[in-house]
Amino acid sequence: MTTADIQVGTELPPLRLPPLSRTTLALFAGASGDHNPMHIDLDVARSAGLDDVFAHGMLSMAYLGRLLTNWVPQDRIRSYRVRFAAITPVHAAPTCTGRVVAVADGLATVELAVTLADGTTTLTGEAVVAIS
Repeated sequence: MTTADIQVGTELPPLRLPPLSRTTLALFAGASGDHNPMHIDLDVARSAGLDDVFAHGMLSMAYLGRLLTNWVPQDRIRSYRVRFAAITPVHAAPTCTGRVVAVADGLATVELAVTLADGTTTLTGEAVVAIS
């Protein structure tokens, strides 16, 4: 995609992820240093009234970052922010999407989301990327 192709309404190629396994959550806990037991210990999750553990919000944010860097080089990202909207249960298969909502002065504003197969949006966000 060339910068001339980027306009309001341009959709980033979706990033479809495989179901999140317990192994993925444990590996992310080790890599990130976030060892909150709600993400890796079934007994702790159940003691909090949940059926099972759930993914780290920052894991979903990292996947959205991958969506962006699959689209443009990392050095073009000028800002990136997210809002955590819902939990991502273990075994869910997130899909990351993005759509350009504004283009001005060599910058594109991209609306971002992570959704699950049941339609739940777990993360929303926005990035500004240089396109020229």
